[in-house]
Amino acid sequence: MAKILITPRSLSSPTHPALALLSGAGHQLVFPSPGKTPTAAELKAALPGVLGWLAGVEKITADILAAADQLRIISRNGIGIDNIDLEAAKARGIHIANTPGANSRGVAELALGLVFSLARGIPLADSSIKAGGWERRQGMELAEKTLGIVGCGQIGRTLAGMAVGIGMRVLGYDLYPDPGYRLEGFTYVGLEKIQAEADVISLHVPGSEQPLLDRDFIARLRKGVLLVNTARASVVDPEALLAALESGQVAGYGVDAFTTEPPGKTPLTSHSRVICTSHIGGFTSESVMRAASQASRNISEFLAKV
Repeated sequence: MAKILITPRSLSSPTHPALALLSGAGHQLVFPSPGKTPTAAELKAALPGVLGWLAGVEKITADILAAADQLRIISRNGIGIDNIDLEAAKARGIHIANTPGANSRGVAELALGLVFSLARGIPLADSSIKAGGWERRQGMELAEKTLGIVGCGQIGRTLAGMAVGIGMRVLGYDLYPDPGYRLEGFTYVGLEKIQAEADVISLHVPGSEQPLLDRDFIARLRKGVLLVNTARASVVDPEALLAALESGQVAGYGVDAFTTEPPGKTPLTSHSRVICTSHIGGFTSESVMRAASQASRNISEFLAKV
């Protein structure tokens, strides 16, 4: 029987049904910080003797992995693995697994929700009324508007189907377009066409050292564009975005991912035309169950072979 580290915030109880495969096999489940993202110190203290790690969005650095004296597998309860130092893991012989597609629906629905919220000023109206006011911002209807989706994996394609369903024209960009994907109302295009024609842009690409949406990229966007980022904070240059919000080049920004979480009060998070959510894209009961169940299977099947 193995010692398994469980760190996603959404999995804070050994009785969670998605963990039944591991607990039922007699594995010892370790929860270093139930209900919150563990600190580096908490991870280092918990890792000795651990064979498997069901991981969330916490940073997994080389320094943290140095405390993992027996670790054989890290299984992410999501598709992104850019929070893991992959070179350090490889050097220690640690297998990396993820759960592609498990949270696609949840993230796509949140992205569309942010689009609606930006287009109609829903949070502004809500907060104004609760404060005793009656502030309104004229919105726009989404039917016949153009949505640009940057990154057309499972999340992007799921969003495309929803957007077409409400009457939007959808342009999609991907480094590796799927030639077999067909959807009436959707077209693969280059980034330049999305920059020139999209009324709304939704980002679904991995994190990067250099932001895709830098000052030059943003300057080429259609004036008054709405941006949604449910991917990674590093995709967008925050200073360039803030300047674009102030100038009106970008009319609104909806974001679910931050460099530091929680991000605290910053000029961007405090901006009246920014809608922030607390990394809840995959935080639905359905997405959590799918992702955690697959992540548990990854660990169970891997340990059965070693």
